[in-house]
Amino acid sequence: MNRIVYILLIGFSLLTQQCKDPNITDDLLDGDVIFDASLYQPEDFLVSAKYPNPTADDLNRHILIAVHGYSASTFEWQEFQDWSANQNSYRISQVLLGGHGRTYADFKDASWEDWKSAIIEEYEKLEQLGYQKISLVGSSTGATLILELLSSDYFDSHIPPQNAFCIDPIVVSSIKIQSIAGIIGPMLGYVESSVEGNETKYWYKFRPHETVSELNFVMKRVQKKLENGITLPNSAYMKVYHSKNDPTASSTSTVLIYKGTKTAQNGPIDVEIMDSDIHVFTRLALREGVTSKMRTNQQHAFNEMANRLN
Repeated sequence: MNRIVYILLIGFSLLTQQCKDPNITDDLLDGDVIFDASLYQPEDFLVSAKYPNPTADDLNRHILIAVHGYSASTFEWQEFQDWSANQNSYRISQVLLGGHGRTYADFKDASWEDWKSAIIEEYEKLEQLGYQKISLVGSSTGATLILELLSSDYFDSHIPPQNAFCIDPIVVSSIKIQSIAGIIGPMLGYVESSVEGNETKYWYKFRPHETVSELNFVMKRVQKKLENGITLPNSAYMKVYHSKNDPTASSTSTVLIYKGTKTAQNGPIDVEIMDSDIHVFTRLALREGVTSKMRTNQQHAFNEMANRLN
């Protein structure tokens, strides 16, 4: 289906839906009742909040800052947190992106820079507390934001991360219509996602066109930086995992990242294409029809990341 047909279909949709506001109910994350739990109890999610006066033993542990994707919440990394409960060598700090986990209006008003600010805030708190071993993992847009941060001069004046893991990073979307969001977005107002059931407590069901535009902007920004070449901070290791048939983030994203990113020693980064057809294959909770293959993929990534943190 070409772009003209898409536009015609959307035009027809506008005849029936134009100017409607989303029907936000109290059982949705979008509303004013359910917020991300990290806003109430940050000490249960952020290492900096849980250990404000770290001991020498605390500081000797590796901290992995886990970053969720666009329109998601800290829930996206809860399984890895639970899986790591008996690990003594590292701790996970689950960051809630700026503007996320709150009301539809708060989400709508936040920019991609606001999203990224939460990563920087936790990173600097850990650094100020004395942690020296910090790594990053991001899923989907979380990975895009990490790439954007790595491509900046931020780490010229901060301790470099030891590892950066990207799970189904999105630099190029698999959803063709997203490329014209800037044209049709203001008319549509919002996009309704496919999240259903208990997922609606942890993901936004309605995505304001302003946030889709922010997502497109940061994707294009990172694409450009990859074209110019990104060099990782000294000694930093990177691995990208990508589902072969990712319905949201095109695997072209990982091709661009592989070609456009080098280690400080001008070496290649590691990439692994997963035999998977789901987006963010490391999150299986609340999904229907979880197979043994899905579980194997998830455990493989968890084990590899944990081994790098030991």
